[in-house]
Amino acid sequence: MDFALSEDQRAFQATARQFAREAMMPQAAHWDEEEIFPVETLREAAALGFGGIYVKGDVGGSELTRLDAAIIFEELAQGCTSTAAYISIHNMAAWMIDAFGGEAQRKRLLPKLCSMEHFASYCLTEPGAGSDAASLTTRAQRDGDYYVLNGAKAFISGGGTSDIYVCMVRTGGAGPKGISCIVVEKGTPGLTFGAREKKLGWKSQPTAMVMFENCRVPAENLIGKEGDGFRIAMMGLDGGRLNIAACSLGGAQFCIDRTIDYLRDRKQFGSRLSEFQALRFRIADYATELEAARLMVWRAAHAVSEGEPGATRLAAMAKRFATDVGFEAVNGCLQLHGGYGYLRDHPIERVLRDVRVHQILEGTNEIMRLIVSRDLLDN
Repeated sequence: MDFALSEDQRAFQATARQFAREAMMPQAAHWDEEEIFPVETLREAAALGFGGIYVKGDVGGSELTRLDAAIIFEELAQGCTSTAAYISIHNMAAWMIDAFGGEAQRKRLLPKLCSMEHFASYCLTEPGAGSDAASLTTRAQRDGDYYVLNGAKAFISGGGTSDIYVCMVRTGGAGPKGISCIVVEKGTPGLTFGAREKKLGWKSQPTAMVMFENCRVPAENLIGKEGDGFRIAMMGLDGGRLNIAACSLGGAQFCIDRTIDYLRDRKQFGSRLSEFQALRFRIADYATELEAARLMVWRAAHAVSEGEPGATRLAAMAKRFATDVGFEAVNGCLQLHGGYGYLRDHPIERVLRDVRVHQILEGTNEIMRLIVSRDLLDN
């Protein structure tokens, strides 16, 4: 085993770190406060290769590995956790088109996604189908050269703003085998959006319902074959879970670094906070748990890239552990800042609000436990 990053990995890690600190970090509080979707900054990230991180090079992708992506997302999340998480979702949707779409679909859709001239959303969850994704009811009925869609998707990042919606729809009977994957493009008649959701965090990316009412989508927009949709969705989520885990690592590292500086500067009872053993031990525990989570994410990322048996289980383990550890570390850092941690003038509370949802999306952490236990006990 070699735990050292390659020269290339160190180079794009440094690129992501510099971009996060110079282009994202100074604006993150403003984006959060004003609920701004930072279009131009996202396109600057895409110009560095972060719009299609593991998309093939012939359509403008960077053709990197899942481990490379995890390294990049940890750095980007230190600049703005919310914005980095949207880049993750965009990349997941782009990869699904790249991996399962036909050549005509790839060449038509992916160049603008890789440059982020167009933005993408992943549409699986419905008002009545969250953790039980296989029970989704959005229907796509074949009508000649079109599919006619009726239904709604909920909690869609980029909803109303994105140009491309990678949607899981029911073309067949009940259960996962009746689900297909289709791209719906903004401006398609019958495609509408709900009001922008008011959220605890993730305020730099819009979230809204995506609704279909007799929405006629060209049959050529079908990704893969009818019935492949659930498998495509789950494979996309393996990578998405790793990226969200990496975003939790980045948010937590950001807060730990600032808390270390705070403990060194702040004095109480005649001593610096960094001199109190109880506080030193808490920082030691957060750093230790974060390092363990990072190793789990990197191990799972390698497994997903290589298509190893058990890769889905490892991704679920890493997502569960890293998002739980990340939130606990950020919450602990807020506590160590005392009243200052609770103020919006300081960044810790913003990161706390952003990382909390990581324990819910891309499959709740309860579902991660279900995936792991099924793999261990039922096979």
